[in-house]
Amino acid sequence: MNLPAAPLALALGAGAWEVTGRLADASFFPPLSTVAARLRELTADGELLGSLADSLVNLALGFALSLIGGLLTGVAMGRFRKVEAALDVYVNALLTAPTLVFAPVFFSLLGAGRASVVAVVVTYAMFVIIVNTAAAIRAVPAHLVEMARSYGAGEWQVLVRVMLPAAAPLIMAGVRLGVGRAVTGMVNGEMFIAVVGLGHVVTEAGGRFDSASVLAVLVVVIAVALGAIALVQAVDRRLNHWVPDTSRGAR
Repeated sequence: MNLPAAPLALALGAGAWEVTGRLADASFFPPLSTVAARLRELTADGELLGSLADSLVNLALGFALSLIGGLLTGVAMGRFRKVEAALDVYVNALLTAPTLVFAPVFFSLLGAGRASVVAVVVTYAMFVIIVNTAAAIRAVPAHLVEMARSYGAGEWQVLVRVMLPAAAPLIMAGVRLGVGRAVTGMVNGEMFIAVVGLGHVVTEAGGRFDSASVLAVLVVVIAVALGAIALVQAVDRRLNHWVPDTSRGAR
């Protein structure tokens, strides 16, 4: 019998968590059933849902800004050598720098509010999108551009009708990486700058050494990340439906 891989893997993971938690009998690693019960409690009293709504707003704003800035800057760097030469060192430096070192700067400039959290999300997500987009544009085969030129296409037509469609699969790979980093930035920003959203729940639970609540929120964060990635993948399939299945690998 051919069982679906994803549900089977989740079932095995859940079973391993439950068994390990019961055998370890440690307060810092409760079994899955205990975490699920705490998740129901947090949901029932409304605390979790309100915090989740705040976090989703922070995530949506931060990722939208990251997407706009990342795509525009990445396309410019990939297409124009002078733009790449001017910005490459800054992009790579900010991509590799520990992002939370900017938290005090954002706190001082923007205060302990939503703007600071959104700024952290942008610093987490935007630069990986820039790097992937620039690489995707540079990887477009030169003969496609030359053919478009031979038919009289201008720079804008070459970019919009040739380069962006050809680069779309690699660009969307960068967007998938960016949305995962955006979720990480959302939680870190909420915990270290503005104690709101899911970060607020984690901070309070950690202060009480309430491992069940911390893990319950972690499950919600993972669900948010998986949902965001699934949404990006749906957009990817819509944009790149022309890519042959053989190019996507075995399923």
